[in-house]
Amino acid sequence: METMTATIERITANTIAPAAETTRDAGTTRRKATRYVFAGLRIALGWTFLWAFLDKLFGLGHETAAKNAWLNGGSPTKGFLTFGAAGPFKGLYQGIAGAAWADWLFMLGLLGIGVALLLGIGTRVAAVAGGLLLVMMWTAVLPPENNPFMDDHLIYAGLLAGLALVNAGDTLGLGRAWAKLPVVQRLPWLK
Repeated sequence: METMTATIERITANTIAPAAETTRDAGTTRRKATRYVFAGLRIALGWTFLWAFLDKLFGLGHETAAKNAWLNGGSPTKGFLTFGAAGPFKGLYQGIAGAAWADWLFMLGLLGIGVALLLGIGTRVAAVAGGLLLVMMWTAVLPPENNPFMDDHLIYAGLLAGLALVNAGDTLGLGRAWAKLPVVQRLPWLK
């Protein structure tokens, strides 16, 4: 027959987790939640880039009217760079407004960054390309309308850097499978 002390020890051992185990479980839960938050932000930012591409390509009427769609002969860079550029780089941006090479680079950038972020592949490349595009968009409207220097373009650029640093493509994305490809293993910057 079990003594009362032995019974209490058995019940306690089976129902109350040691402090270290509880802390480890909380850390695991926090890490998992963090991965999902960053995955959600990656997907949201990917959709932001892809939507801009689709709207400019088809003229879906949100920011680009159908008559100004790229498929209808419109230029995705001409309107904004001609009439929206301000500040010290105004002349530079107005000089490239509507140039075929600028339209193609801009549209391919929006598409590539958007798809990469949505799929969770090439997040490092997407972060660098997206960060560069966003900083250029920031410089096109200096100073920003609502703040002496800070605006959403710089915040998104910082977020892109963070997404790449935490491998946000591995959660709710194809990042792990992408990283196993021979070309990506040979050239890890493609992660």
